[in-house]
Amino acid sequence: MHLGLLVLFLSSMRSCWCAPPQTCHPGDELLGRCSNEVLGDKPTCTALTLGYCNDLEYSRTIFPNILGHRSSRDVESGTEYLLLSVMHGLLNGECSPEIRLVGCSVLASPCQDDKMIKPCRSTCDALRRDCGHAFEAIEMAWPYFLDCDRFFASNEEGCFDPLAGLKDRSWKCPACQLKNPAPSSSSRTPPMLRCIACSREQQPSAPKSLMSIASGAAQRAGIFWSLSSATTQESTSYGHLLNGWTNGRTNAQNIDLNRNFPDLTSIFYRNRRSRHYRIDHIPIPDNYWFGKVAPETYAVMKWIRSLPFVQSLSLHGGDLVVSYPFDFSRHPQEERMFSPTPDELVIKQLARTYADAHATMSNNDTERCGASFYQTRGTTNGALWYSFAGGMSDFNYLHTNCLEITVELGCDKFPSEAALYPEWKRNKEALLSYMESVHRGIKGVVQDVDGKGIKGAIISVRGVRKDITAAEDGDYWRLLNPGTHILTATAKGYSRVTKRVHLPHNMNKAGRVDFILAKVPIEPDIDDHLFPSVDTWDRFDPYNQFERDSGADVRDGGIEREEKPWWWNYFYQSGISPPQWLLRSV
Repeated sequence: MHLGLLVLFLSSMRSCWCAPPQTCHPGDELLGRCSNEVLGDKPTCTALTLGYCNDLEYSRTIFPNILGHRSSRDVESGTEYLLLSVMHGLLNGECSPEIRLVGCSVLASPCQDDKMIKPCRSTCDALRRDCGHAFEAIEMAWPYFLDCDRFFASNEEGCFDPLAGLKDRSWKCPACQLKNPAPSSSSRTPPMLRCIACSREQQPSAPKSLMSIASGAAQRAGIFWSLSSATTQESTSYGHLLNGWTNGRTNAQNIDLNRNFPDLTSIFYRNRRSRHYRIDHIPIPDNYWFGKVAPETYAVMKWIRSLPFVQSLSLHGGDLVVSYPFDFSRHPQEERMFSPTPDELVIKQLARTYADAHATMSNNDTERCGASFYQTRGTTNGALWYSFAGGMSDFNYLHTNCLEITVELGCDKFPSEAALYPEWKRNKEALLSYMESVHRGIKGVVQDVDGKGIKGAIISVRGVRKDITAAEDGDYWRLLNPGTHILTATAKGYSRVTKRVHLPHNMNKAGRVDFILAKVPIEPDIDDHLFPSVDTWDRFDPYNQFERDSGADVRDGGIEREEKPWWWNYFYQSGISPPQWLLRSV
């Protein structure tokens, strides 16, 4: 035993005795990716090679930087750099690119004559003053490396303004400095489109399409995408010649993610005959949390609830068709039964938009995988194809304002690398057309007489038994087909306002319909008596069941930390140690 310990000790020490004095390749050192310098050597200027900081006004930096990073590689592997890379998405474009440029000036300050020049404290103070509210809105603390007193210098000490070039480009007309009322949030915020690839492990081709569309698409609509589950080595090892329907279908916990969402469709069917039962924003039943909830499902549900998505797209593989909800049959004994939603006409048109723009999906002569979709030109109602409960599309429809369709990209679940680019070409126009369709229908803002937005105001359409609710600032988006519609807006404690609108067929953007509601005395709601329940939409994981099953996050003092905010998964799933300094409760 003692001999074994001695061998183990000598093995661990061997690297200390025999390690070469130089660990960084000269080429990498020249690019600033790493450094061979020994402590005590004088730092020198080096090329700035950080990808997210490549538009700064200078091209030379110095290491160690203000935070102590000794090379570009250290910076790129740090949480601070990751935060700058996702900041645009976290803040929905607000304060962008100002925060990124100021953050880059800390991570890679300019270098002149082998000396570091710190960014100006006045620029940092102005940035925090203008953008602090954006961090508060998502319950995120101000980043520690943007501490104006610690890492920035005064004008007297000699500093540089990282936003100087940005200010020069944003010239304003001197005659246009009169104050005008700020536009409402609905006029400046695009409707949000969500795309999810790989809701199962066996669909590795779906992320390729989303990654290809992301850069150009972000300029055409508000777009967010996520891989609800990364493709596993097991599923990709099958190869493109094997098309098993069940191979790689589940995650590491043996859970099929597209069957793991709350079954709200059954609740809808049980209460659909009651005239007073609201079918929008159906709460998640408490008993759901005592089942097996996958961490991917939990994260996607929190993401779905955190932002006012209007339209969604889920990419699958296994056939060539677009399916739309409901996916669960309205009759428990009927496996294949047409089961429409109240928004059948709108959702069917969304499916038609994608299928018609696809290169081959709506063609009658296209080779299929066995199902007969040529008669419907590449679209189908989900439950009419095959019925299942717990799907993401049904959950989206009954729990949020969002309308989601499912696109089956083709028969080959595991395409070869050579087949990925042709697959992207076949879907490119369809993806763009679907994104553009998010601008159909109406949008607007619901306000009180003082101009304050009314969060949670209900906007209904006569003849469609599915209402939507207004977002944080009273803004809303409602997808509608061309025609004449009777709209009504109301909220608890406010009056009811009805408007008649006509949407022509040649509209290329959503029509603007605003509502102003006056306050009225609150009257008892009949739903409170007919449907008494402790369940509410805000009741999410009420018993902390998921956190308990996942393992509690404990502080140094042994006290359990509160539930993490929705953006925590950006860092947790990246493999980098999550930044505790961004939690406001710390």
